[in-house]
Amino acid sequence: MQIEPEKTAVRVALWRAMHTLIDPPPHVLDDAVGLQLVAPDETWRQRPDMDPQGTRGFRAGVVARARFIEDLVAEQVAHGVTQYVLLGAGLDTFAQRRPDIASQLRVFEVDQPGPQLWKRERLIESGLGIPSWLHFVPVDFEAGQSWWEKLVEAGFDTREPAVVVSTGVSMYLSREANIATLRQVGTLAPGSSLAMTFLLPLELIDPAERPMHQMLHERAHASGTPFISFFSPDDIMTLAREAGFDTARYVSNDDLNARYFTGRADGMEVPRGEAFLIAAI
Repeated sequence: MQIEPEKTAVRVALWRAMHTLIDPPPHVLDDAVGLQLVAPDETWRQRPDMDPQGTRGFRAGVVARARFIEDLVAEQVAHGVTQYVLLGAGLDTFAQRRPDIASQLRVFEVDQPGPQLWKRERLIESGLGIPSWLHFVPVDFEAGQSWWEKLVEAGFDTREPAVVVSTGVSMYLSREANIATLRQVGTLAPGSSLAMTFLLPLELIDPAERPMHQMLHERAHASGTPFISFFSPDDIMTLAREAGFDTARYVSNDDLNARYFTGRADGMEVPRGEAFLIAAI
């Protein structure tokens, strides 16, 4: 069983920290907690995948994604929602950074058992601790365990509405698995919502940006975690409606740029290859 977090999760955590450390304010997200958990050696910023200029777009993407989710969760809490589920939580740090919001929720982090155990231990070792409202839901997907059954066992109330979030996951799952997830989340109580990122097919990406995305696809394949699912906005919204969601909308990276990066002197912006599906019951 793999114990340490996925390399992708570590990379994302370090990119979030780099945004705070090297990008000029205003910061879209202030997150040094992931860096505290990973505790890399002092040479971590010399890693090829931490090149300040070469990874600026990726940093923009991960911090905008996290900030957008936080804004959505805060909005839903204001509407009375009290449950928040993170599918494939990885090294997400919302619970540690935003206890003002998280303490009003029951937060359920769903992930593989090994990496989740590692995270639990690091939270304790680093003095951050595990609050009573944070619930870890280890699911051994390779053994065929059901994340839904494990979620209910962990105390999730299927009668109450929830926010369910899946970011940076859909591209690694088959189309069938993504549809199954949509259908399962579509059975939640009225007032629930889903935020899910998905990758656009290369042919829908601006030709000027395609080489960068092609390189990402090749790297993912070479690392043994290839991207296997892509959706057009119309396709994913149709699937959401078929899964039982009353509304579905598409939030593009252009939308995220307008929301979080307008007027920045450094020209930082999100590349246009990934997007959000926002669906509600």
